[in-house]
Amino acid sequence: MSSAFEAYEQDFGTLTAEITNKIGRIPKLGGEEKTQLVLNVDKQLEEVRELMEQMDLEVRELPIQSRSMYQSRLKSYKGEMEKLEKDFKRSRIAYSDEVRNELLGEDAGSSESQRAHLLDNTEKLERSSRRLEAGYQIAVETGMHSIWLGKGCGEIRGGGGGCD
Repeated sequence: MSSAFEAYEQDFGTLTAEITNKIGRIPKLGGEEKTQLVLNVDKQLEEVRELMEQMDLEVRELPIQSRSMYQSRLKSYKGEMEKLEKDFKRSRIAYSDEVRNELLGEDAGSSESQRAHLLDNTEKLERSSRRLEAGYQIAVETGMHSIWLGKGCGEIRGGGGGCD
């Protein structure tokens, strides 16, 4: 029975090597070729999942004495499979970002335009803030003069003079 498991291991090794190679090529390709490669890798990952199910069934049919050795090997392959799926997902995300940028037409010019607009608005905000601070300062000073004048008139009224 272990010969069937070993045959599955060879198939697993071949498939994962092909998938790894293709995942590495995905970001370097463009257009339809990239789309086809993504679909191909997705199909191969499904084949690997099915292969691992077969390996799991083989391990379950093995005698208990040799089962633990094959279970640990299968666990290792599952970890490798998870890593492949994560790598594939990352390569597809990079692919999606590239397509999004192409569709939206994002380029350096629009980014510079947005930056210039942001700087203009920041300068306007700073000027407005300075004017508000100056207005507040005038209001405080005017209030102080009113208090001072009020006190002065009160002293004058009490002293017989007048501010009227």
